[in-house]
Amino acid sequence: MEKIMKITGLYWSATGNTKTLVNFLGKALAEALQLPYTEVDFTPKSARERNYTFSSSDLLIVGAPTYAGKLPNKILPDFQDRLKGDGTRTIALVTFGNRSFDNSLAELTYLLSTNNFLPIGGACFACRHAFSDKLAGGRPDENDLNEAKDFAERILAKLTNTLSEDQQFSERMKKPILAVKGDPFAPYYIPKGKDGNPARFLKAKPKTNEDLCDNCGICATVCPMASISTENVSEINGICIKCQACVRSCPKGAKYFDDQAFLSHVAMLEENYCDRKENEFFL
Repeated sequence: MEKIMKITGLYWSATGNTKTLVNFLGKALAEALQLPYTEVDFTPKSARERNYTFSSSDLLIVGAPTYAGKLPNKILPDFQDRLKGDGTRTIALVTFGNRSFDNSLAELTYLLSTNNFLPIGGACFACRHAFSDKLAGGRPDENDLNEAKDFAERILAKLTNTLSEDQQFSERMKKPILAVKGDPFAPYYIPKGKDGNPARFLKAKPKTNEDLCDNCGICATVCPMASISTENVSEINGICIKCQACVRSCPKGAKYFDDQAFLSHVAMLEENYCDRKENEFFL
């Protein structure tokens, strides 16, 4: 196979944890291989309006968070339409908020393989949930980064082995050789409230505490859907995917959600998913 000449980390990361892990892994590999490292932030809407093409001499790390057990449904088309490979060796990385990564890694791996990427490794990291600091708060932590470093070393070992053509893809099944947990075609997880019934909060949008807000515009800048008005940040003019970027980024603590179904779901998660979840790796 062609020698790797460049390493790129590409991520969608509304609250920063996926970004941290992709860059940590990418820089570790770049340092070990003495190669340049390039970072691509796929989070802003403007970044997802461009096409990205990678060659067989690239090594690409692609990172995304888990939303309801899969990739964020409003972002999935951008991964499908904007990323193109040419037998590009790729590492798929997903983060999850201490419940489960369910089928997100399987979906990302399948998507990459259909876009002519060659997945050679997969990683699932438990991280602080966007909804609550009680769920994996403080993660990724030192232990997580140590595991990421160990994973990088295992990837390096794998790269020393030459893969034959039939090992790269199964043409008959149209699936990558890399085996990971999950089903890329499974439905999304249905969020539940404290009562165990489905929690319906698709239409929930962030509210603004006018007493605290100084209309600095940071929330509008970080919104990956570009749905917050830059002139009046209390106005939500588009889709809200509940990523919490505005809530997490507001220096005044002025952004919040008060939708009762959403709050009930958060309470259910805090009651049932506070125990430390382990990371998982696939090679």
